[in-house]
Amino acid sequence: MFSGIVETTAVVVALRREATNLHITLRCDFTDELKIDQSVAHNGVCLTVVDLPGNGTYTVTAIQETLDRSNLGLLQVGDEVNIERSMLINGRLDGHIVQGHVDQTAICKAIDEVDGSTYFTFEYEVNPEMAKKGYVTVEKGSVTVNGVSLTVCNSQKNSFQVAIIPYTFAHTNFKNIKVGSKINIEFDIIGKYLSRLMEFTR
Repeated sequence: MFSGIVETTAVVVALRREATNLHITLRCDFTDELKIDQSVAHNGVCLTVVDLPGNGTYTVTAIQETLDRSNLGLLQVGDEVNIERSMLINGRLDGHIVQGHVDQTAICKAIDEVDGSTYFTFEYEVNPEMAKKGYVTVEKGSVTVNGVSLTVCNSQKNSFQVAIIPYTFAHTNFKNIKVGSKINIEFDIIGKYLSRLMEFTR
């Protein structure tokens, strides 16, 4: 489980295909604290550390299902990835409950500077059946974008906005998002549970 509070960004240093799997090797400033089998969220995707090859790098593996559902299959050497280690049970929940199970991707449609913050507009495909199960955004609700816990504003049927303060912009890969960029989204787990419970009480 994660909180959506990105610790730092890691840089992709190598990509290797093995059958349908993608092995991703990255470098970050706390690699020496990582252990094999540890869970780390990458752009919001929970992946397991499978190797520590040295030189401040570590390797994780993404299966085809993960690549199909997220933007990890688009990574190139040199790209920055938002990373967060799993939440400590005795820590503060500064963001919201994030599972690290990306639901789908969205496309950046607009970027606007407003009063010192940057507003990003994202558009996503809506499956009516999945929407009934809580796979949607709600005004002032929580959403995870590339692993960052954010508050939804201007929630529409198939789009939403988030406001990024300068600190978050500078310390995550939001600074690299352009119009047309594909990002990962995880909808709020509480909404999913409530929608599921409502199916049994109608």
